[in-house]
Amino acid sequence: MGIGTTKRGIGPAYAFKFFRFGIRVCELYEHDYLEDFLEKVLEEVNSTLKDRFGRKGFEKKEILNTIDVYKRILDPYVRDTATFLHQLTGENKKILYEGAQGILLDVDFGTYPYVTSSNPSPGGIFTGLGVGLKDVGKVIGVSKAYTTRVGGGPFPTELKDEVGELMRQRGGEYGASTGRPRRCGWFDAVSVRYSCMIGGIDTIAMTKFDILDGFEKVKICTGYIIDGEKTSSFPPCAVKLSRAVPDYIEIDGWEKTSGIRKFQDLPTNAIRYIEFLEDYLKTPIGIISTGKEEKDTIIREDLF
Repeated sequence: MGIGTTKRGIGPAYAFKFFRFGIRVCELYEHDYLEDFLEKVLEEVNSTLKDRFGRKGFEKKEILNTIDVYKRILDPYVRDTATFLHQLTGENKKILYEGAQGILLDVDFGTYPYVTSSNPSPGGIFTGLGVGLKDVGKVIGVSKAYTTRVGGGPFPTELKDEVGELMRQRGGEYGASTGRPRRCGWFDAVSVRYSCMIGGIDTIAMTKFDILDGFEKVKICTGYIIDGEKTSSFPPCAVKLSRAVPDYIEIDGWEKTSGIRKFQDLPTNAIRYIEFLEDYLKTPIGIISTGKEEKDTIIREDLF
C-alpha cells in the first residue's frame, strides 16, 4: 500500500527503534558497546537483506567508521536535553517549542495509516523532549487560511480543478522535502476543530490569508456527509473519512488583503471569514499572515 511518504527512511528508523535495533546519540560515545551491539544486530539485518532482497549486507567496520564521522559533526550540539530544558525552566526562561508536519499526521491521532511515525501533535513535546506537562504555557496552532495535504490519504475538501491549481500556484504549495505538488482545497473547519481539541490549542496563527484574495466566493467546510448522514464530527477512521463529502457554507469573497497589518483594515468579508472561523472553532485567531514578508502580519494578541 502506498501511503505517500517522503521516502527518507523515517518509517524504517522508527521500526528499528521499536525493534530495539536503533542506536541513540548517547551510545555514539560507547565504542565497546557499539561493537558488541552491531555484531548482534547485523547478523539479523544482513540475513534479511540477503534472504528477502538478495542484497549484500553491511560490514561492521564500515558502519563504525560512518558513526565516527557523524559523531564529530553532532558533537558540538549534544547534551542531556531534558535536564538542560528543566534548568532553563527553573530560571524562568521563555522557551519556544516548534513543531513540524501537522496533527493529522500524528501516528496515534492522525489519518492512520497516512501518517508519519511519531507524534507531531503538541503531545510530542513531552515524549520527545522530556518536558513536564506543567512547563508548557500557551499552545499556538498554525493553520493556513485554506487546507493542503501532501502525499496520500483522505482529503474531503480537495479541489481538483482550476481553483485548487490557482491556490497551489499562488501559495507555492510544493512539499518541503520532495518538492511534490501539495493537494489544495477549501478550509476544512471540521478537521481543524478536531486538531484544536487534540492539540489543546489556545490560539491560532493563520498563514497565507492573502492567497484567498480575489475569489468571488470562498467556502468553509462545516460538516461531512458520510454514507448519507450529516455529521460535524471528525471520524477517527481514515477509511470512513475517505467517504466523506464536504458540507460547505459560502461567504462572499474580498479583493486585497496582501500586506495589511491591522485587523480593522481588512475588507469586511475577510473579517467575516475570520470571525466565523473563530466562532466555529471556539478558538481565537491571534495572528494572521497577509504576505511573504515577516512584517506582513496582523498581531491581535500578545502571545509571548
